[in-house]
Amino acid sequence: MARRATSKQDADFFGDYTAKDIEVLEGLEPVRKRPGMYIGGTDEKALHHLFAEVLDNSMDEAVAGYATRIEVELFEDGYLSVTDNGRGVPIDPHPKFKKKSALEVIMTTLHSGGKFEGKAYATSGGLHGVGISVVNALSDDLIVEVCRSRTMYRQTFAEGKPRSKLEKVGPAPNKRGTMVMFHPDPKIFGTKIGFKPARLFKMARSKAYLFGGVEIRWKCAPGIIKDDTPPEAVFHFERGLTDYLTTLAGSKPTVTEEVFAGKVENKETQGHGNVEWAVLWGAAGFGDADGFVHSYCNTVPTPEGGTHEAGLRAALTKGLKAYGELAGVKRASAITAEDALGTAGALLSVFVRNPEFQGQTKDKLATAEAQRIVENTIRPAFDHWLASNPKQAGALVEWVVERSEERQRRRKEKEVSRQQATRKLRLPGKLADCSSANRSGTEIFLVEGDSAGGSAKQARNRATQAILPLRGKILNVASAARDKILANQEIADMTQALGAGIGSKFDLDNLRYEKVIIMTDADVDGAHIAALLITFFHQEMPELINAGRLYMAQPPLFRMTASGKSVYAMNEDERDRLIKSEFKANQNVDVGRFKGLGEMNPPQLKETTMDPTTRRLARVVIAEDKAEAANDLVSRLMGKKAEARFQFIQENAAFAQDALDI
Repeated sequence: MARRATSKQDADFFGDYTAKDIEVLEGLEPVRKRPGMYIGGTDEKALHHLFAEVLDNSMDEAVAGYATRIEVELFEDGYLSVTDNGRGVPIDPHPKFKKKSALEVIMTTLHSGGKFEGKAYATSGGLHGVGISVVNALSDDLIVEVCRSRTMYRQTFAEGKPRSKLEKVGPAPNKRGTMVMFHPDPKIFGTKIGFKPARLFKMARSKAYLFGGVEIRWKCAPGIIKDDTPPEAVFHFERGLTDYLTTLAGSKPTVTEEVFAGKVENKETQGHGNVEWAVLWGAAGFGDADGFVHSYCNTVPTPEGGTHEAGLRAALTKGLKAYGELAGVKRASAITAEDALGTAGALLSVFVRNPEFQGQTKDKLATAEAQRIVENTIRPAFDHWLASNPKQAGALVEWVVERSEERQRRRKEKEVSRQQATRKLRLPGKLADCSSANRSGTEIFLVEGDSAGGSAKQARNRATQAILPLRGKILNVASAARDKILANQEIADMTQALGAGIGSKFDLDNLRYEKVIIMTDADVDGAHIAALLITFFHQEMPELINAGRLYMAQPPLFRMTASGKSVYAMNEDERDRLIKSEFKANQNVDVGRFKGLGEMNPPQLKETTMDPTTRRLARVVIAEDKAEAANDLVSRLMGKKAEARFQFIQENAAFAQDALDI
């Protein structure tokens, strides 16, 4: 039966939610409003993604056969320019927007470009007509110069809008192509981060490795270089990925003498289905415990892998299994992709028409066809390579089988170890262990207090997340005697739960969890407890930190709510910024401050601090060149000598900016 109500009842039911509350963002406003949707955030990685978008456009011109040279220059004032000698962006009037040039449409309109139909580009890194317009939207100043038909044209933009009309600068008889110079908007990215020369240098160099037909020239103002990055360089690599992998491998010992490399081009399909690869098996990895696979699609890096990597893994795994079985190598049939690439360094580049990525930042390739293309291309080449090099092939298969047997042995030991440790712990009311028998993907939260521990137990994923509540502040191990450390109950609980021993008896292989996460309140007491815990791990389990297995949870300090919408902030600056960006100017925003983790209900704690898809984690790391300084700092701040702490306070008090939270 339909509800019948008076207008007053309707008003009470619907509240003040009316048509005026529906926002319509036009032009590039959505990009400035939600930059994270387009470039993954507003941090340093997102900032450098702007460069990648501009560079991708020039690389697309080179891959299409229209450009042979790309110039990258970083200026002292933070401006960055990318210039190519391609065809130049079209400057004639656009047929749909006759009062605007094609250049202006491309720069100011989302989903505009020449890469949708595949007529101008058979394969390309830019797909959605979003990249360059996003760069424009997030820059406070952007200049485009185009040289076409022996004439130079220029147009300037700011915050995604034209600042000038398209102007004819004058004759350019010996030039062609496009130059884009831009300055990231500090209102979006803040004033504390800027382009890193070393990062730009590596990004530009990797592009040159991916396409031997292009020369990339690098130039940077010497005054902003803080390391050994050269101010000028020229990149041109005819052997492509083979040169790249040889550079990465350096002089490290390898299982095989030769790099397994190849390149297959499909000229009949205008580059669609081109595959290039290089693989080398290291005797002790390449500085990465699990080796590495760096993959690219249409010259765009795909750090999260995808279907093309799946094709590579399948080709290598099936090839090694088949050769091993044919050669009579026992247990070759048990080889997995993990074994095949366990200590290998692999580079893979594929070109496909209309690729599908997960997200605008293109971190993961989702095109199903790419797996078939890569596997069908690399598998026969790998079979031939193995058959042509029986000595190398035999050594490689034996090596991989050994890795397979070692993996299976360690897995069985871990399952037994976890079962035994669980029986030994018997910590009722303390450790709430996860149910997974495999360490992979598991994590333990060291939680401040029983109250927060109770909420965390309700918020956790029982399969992979364990909770160990800690009572108050643990012992400061840096100033305590050895017998006192071993007698401390909280330390004993942690040591027993982690299962890896302590001090000289610590064995990382016995660690029962993949991640150890410190979760304390976002206040001074919480910071003190976190400092005591980090001191404990630094002194008694340093390998845990060196392996990148120790993390800090990042619970929010504030919750802002209005009209059913809630957002969280880590500090006062973020609170003030989010109130301005997430809510209307005159909206009544309720701001609450969490006094501790125990004040959060389980759904809030899960969303903000524990769910891997929505939380923030900070990894505790010590740079190799800072190890001695870190030891000295821990000794001064946490050691027995109070005068050392007092001296540190005197030396650094002037740098303290925030008021003390008492």
